[in-house]
Amino acid sequence: MAKRGRPPQSRGGVDGQPDLLADITAMLATGEPLDLLLHVSSMMAALDPRRRDPFLAGASDAGHVTLEELTATFTDVDEPETSALLACIGQLAADDLVRARARRALTTRGHTLPGWLASLRGTTVRRAFEMTEPLGDGDDILVGIRLASGREFSLLIYVDHNMGTVVKDGFAVPLTVADLVAELREKSADPDIRFAELDLAEARARLDAAVGAGARTFPPFETETWPACRPLAEWAARLMPAGGTGYQRPEWSDPDTQALADAFFASGFGAGLTDGDYRGLLDDLIWFGADYGPGDPLRWSPVAVEILLMDWIPRKLAADIAYLARAPRLLRAFVRYCHRERGIRAGLTAETLAAVDRYEPEYQRIIRAPRLQGPAAVIAAVGGPLDPETAQDMMMWPSGEDDESFAGYMLGRLASMVGGEAALGSLSADPLPDEPLEWERIAGDIQPVVTEILRACDACCDQLLDTEYRTACRRLLTAVAAGDPSLFRRRSSTTVAAAAVTWLVGRANHLFDLYGGMLVKDLMAHFGLSQGASQRARTFLKAAGIADDDYAEIMLGTPDMLVSARRRQIIADRDRYRSQLAASA
Repeated sequence: MAKRGRPPQSRGGVDGQPDLLADITAMLATGEPLDLLLHVSSMMAALDPRRRDPFLAGASDAGHVTLEELTATFTDVDEPETSALLACIGQLAADDLVRARARRALTTRGHTLPGWLASLRGTTVRRAFEMTEPLGDGDDILVGIRLASGREFSLLIYVDHNMGTVVKDGFAVPLTVADLVAELREKSADPDIRFAELDLAEARARLDAAVGAGARTFPPFETETWPACRPLAEWAARLMPAGGTGYQRPEWSDPDTQALADAFFASGFGAGLTDGDYRGLLDDLIWFGADYGPGDPLRWSPVAVEILLMDWIPRKLAADIAYLARAPRLLRAFVRYCHRERGIRAGLTAETLAAVDRYEPEYQRIIRAPRLQGPAAVIAAVGGPLDPETAQDMMMWPSGEDDESFAGYMLGRLASMVGGEAALGSLSADPLPDEPLEWERIAGDIQPVVTEILRACDACCDQLLDTEYRTACRRLLTAVAAGDPSLFRRRSSTTVAAAAVTWLVGRANHLFDLYGGMLVKDLMAHFGLSQGASQRARTFLKAAGIADDDYAEIMLGTPDMLVSARRRQIIADRDRYRSQLAASA
């Protein structure tokens, strides 16, 4: 994609101090309108009173320069550069009075400004687009702006729904909006991204709401280009017609949420999760999904999982540990159900389930520790002042019978990964040997098909992974083929089968985690697949006799298919949790 537009840095004047007029002279000389517009936008954003800390609202405003005062300063300095600044402020300023004063000051001057700047009042917005993704974390609004001189540039504004449908980032580029869309299409590696033209009134309504909400958010979202180009975005919104409806959240009535819960528990995904705790927890998950993020409790993303487990449940729900500890298992099942209902691509489902695995250990620790709840937790999160007595009153102290401490809980999970407590205690970190497939366990009539799958698995491991992964894949393939030979007597893709075996081994070894070193889509791309192989993988788990209650975690129940790096991590975790238990005894 094109490099983001950025306000240029000051060149430096006398004694190395910034020389504003020299900067403006240099920007005008480039002939690129966006340089000056972004610079003025950045100046205006820096003076925006909405950026101030709300916890200091009672403090004196002494020392805070306002845009009105800055405009008056430019009015008093009769130079071509200040005329250029006033021309920009006369359009970009949100305050009607400031705009009028800047325009009135220009009428008393005789400076010759560049044509594009002199005719800035004739700027129009030609087209707008939206760029969306299926999980609903956020979308981009792309706005094409045309100056009266014919020059065009575009704004790309990212609206984050998980944070409250607020603008989280934005930038400008010297491209037409059609060219920007074409470039984003060409360079986007995400097959789920969709582009659609957006009615200008609708684009304005969305920008007005999301920009305004973001400006009121504290702490503010800040990037290299935002909120520096926020005045530019607000100007663009004013150039579009009114009348759009803006973002509309779906309405979920009590009967709607109850019907969703009933449908989930009636499905195979909800089997075994029907006791009172799970029903109560599902109400909470649906509450979160309906009232937060995009407002759709059937769309779950890794970001939504992080917010739910790391913040929302610990802060919102006052319940005993045994109740809260069940949330990750329920969430895994509910995500799989919801994504099937919404037709979400399997690869995105796998990424979302992997997020549950990634955040569960920390979640289990948090719910077992004293923590702030309610408004106090929000104030503490943003660094606001918190009275000690208020904090004490708002503190959640874990209650209820907790049969396992966090360390004990995690030791139980580690034991499940490797086949029991005895296996966990004797676990070795020796590398897996380079060994062949156990052909004697494979029925003769399916050996040709198994050979094709084996070759594909070996080629993947040789190219992308290593010998240990190759051995682990061979061992899993042996277990699957020996466990249910009928799977290999059906007409099905050997490529998908190889991808499923490799994906299962990778997931069990946390290959696709944040620090695992590989993306699922990259593995699938090796096999020439645009989607994952999770459905075939689930069948293979059953054939190998491996329970899939924690399907995203992929607990193979044996160390035989875990590479040395994964076993070293398990050993380190085992020793740490045992030390914690000993210390608390």
